[in-house]
Amino acid sequence: MSGPLDGIRIIEVASWMFIPSGGSVLVDWGADVLKVEHPETGDPQRGLVTSGLLPGGAGAVNFMMEQPNRGKRSVGIDLASPEGHEVLMKLVATADVFLTNYLPQVRAKLKIDTDDIRAANPNIIIARGSGAGPKGPEAHKGGYDGAAFWARGGVGESMPAREGWPPGQPTPAFGDVMAGLAAAGAIAAALVKRERTGGPSVVDVSLLNTAMWQVSPMIIASRLFGFSKIPQGDRTSSPNPGVGTYRTSDGRFIALMLLQSDKFWVDFTARLGDPDLATDPRFSDATVRAQNSGECIARMDAAFEAQTLDHWKEAFADFEGVWSPFQTLDELYDDVQVVANGYLPTMTAGNGQEVQLVASPAQFDEVPVTVERAPEHGEHTELVLMDLGYDWDQITAMKESGAIL
Repeated sequence: MSGPLDGIRIIEVASWMFIPSGGSVLVDWGADVLKVEHPETGDPQRGLVTSGLLPGGAGAVNFMMEQPNRGKRSVGIDLASPEGHEVLMKLVATADVFLTNYLPQVRAKLKIDTDDIRAANPNIIIARGSGAGPKGPEAHKGGYDGAAFWARGGVGESMPAREGWPPGQPTPAFGDVMAGLAAAGAIAAALVKRERTGGPSVVDVSLLNTAMWQVSPMIIASRLFGFSKIPQGDRTSSPNPGVGTYRTSDGRFIALMLLQSDKFWVDFTARLGDPDLATDPRFSDATVRAQNSGECIARMDAAFEAQTLDHWKEAFADFEGVWSPFQTLDELYDDVQVVANGYLPTMTAGNGQEVQLVASPAQFDEVPVTVERAPEHGEHTELVLMDLGYDWDQITAMKESGAIL
C-alpha cells in the first residue's frame, strides 16, 4: 500500500543522525528521499564501522547508517563544482522539499541557501535542522545531540545526578531521533499548508528547542517553584503505593501505575498473593493507604521480592491495571505487542544479513511500516541523472571531473 506521502520527493542534503532520521520517517510515510552525498567522503556516519567506533569492523552492518537512511536513494554530487551544483538545482526543480542540516555559512558558500533553492523551485518547502536555532549570535555554530540537546537543552540536568555528575545520555543519538521526528511532522504540516494555500514554508527545527519541549513541564516548574529536578524523595513514603517501582527476586524491576488504585486494588492484592491488603483497614482504600504508605509499600516489596519476574508476568498477564516490566533492549524483539504491530520490521542489508530496524511511531490504516536497506554511497547517481535527462557521455564526463560519483 502507498503511504500518505506517496509521490512526494525530498532532496536531503544532510549527514549524521538528526535530519537524516527525519528523512527516514518521511520514507516510512511514503516519500521518495534522495540523499545527496559528497562523491568522495559521503555521509561521515558511513565511516563509523571502518573507524572502529561501531562493533564488527569492515563488512559489518552499519546500524547507525541503516536506521536513519533506510529506503532512501543515494546520489553522489560535489556541490562545490559548477556541474554538481547544476545537477542539484535540476533535482530541486523536481522536488517538494529541500531538507538540510548544513550550517548557514556552508549553505551560502555552496549557493544552496533559501534564495538559491527558491530560484530553482519557487514552490519548494525548505526544512532546516540546527543545533540552537536559525537566529541569534550562535546560529552559525554546529551542534550534536550530546551537547545541544542533552546538555544545553536541560534534559541531562533534569535527570537524577550520578555520583555528583550529570547522567550521560542513555543511548547514542538520543536527542537526534526526537528532533528528526519533529522535523518530519513539521514537513508534513508544511505540505498540508502548501496544498491549502499555495504558500511554501521555511521550516526550522533545532536540537535545543526539541530538548526544551521534551522537558517542558520541568522548565516551567523551575521558574515557578525553584527546582530543576523532580524531587526524588523516599519511595517508601509515596502517597500512592500503587504507583512505583518494585524489585523481583531475580533482580528485575516492575513499574506499577495504578493511578486509580481503588479501582484495581482488590484484584491486584489477590494476584500479589496478599489479599489481606484489600481488607486491612490500614490499606483498604486510597486515603488510608496514603496515611500508612510505608507499611503498605513494605508489604508489597516483600511480596514482589519473593517471586521472579516470570512469575509476575504470568500472575498479572490479564490484569486490567497498568504495569510493565523494565525490559532489556533484547527482550523487545520478543515482546508480543512489538511483534503483533510490526515495530521491528526486517530488511536485508547489503552484505546479505537480515536485520530488524525500528519502525517510526506512526502507522496509517493499521498497516505496519516496511523498510528497505540504506543505499550504498552514490548507489543511485546514474539512474537519477538519467531521469533528469543526462546522457551517458555527460554522466561519464562529470564522473571524470569528480562532479558526481
